[in-house]
Amino acid sequence: MSKIRKKILTDAEQRPVAVQIDYADWLKIETVLDLEPEGAMTTDLTRYEGVLPLTEEPLTFQTRVRNEWS
Repeated sequence: MSKIRKKILTDAEQRPVAVQIDYADWLKIETVLDLEPEGAMTTDLTRYEGVLPLTEEPLTFQTRVRNEWS
């Protein structure tokens, strides 16, 4: 495997808490480890359809709520 450029992220006491790598390196790692990309995972939401009773159209509600903030 080729060299992976990484940055070690630390907390206030300089303890390592995470590693940051370039996205291109991550794609290589996914390929080598035969991982599925996150976008490939899907969830069937049809079982939630109709669970909440709606009193107005969702787009109308969204527009109204967003306008309250402006």
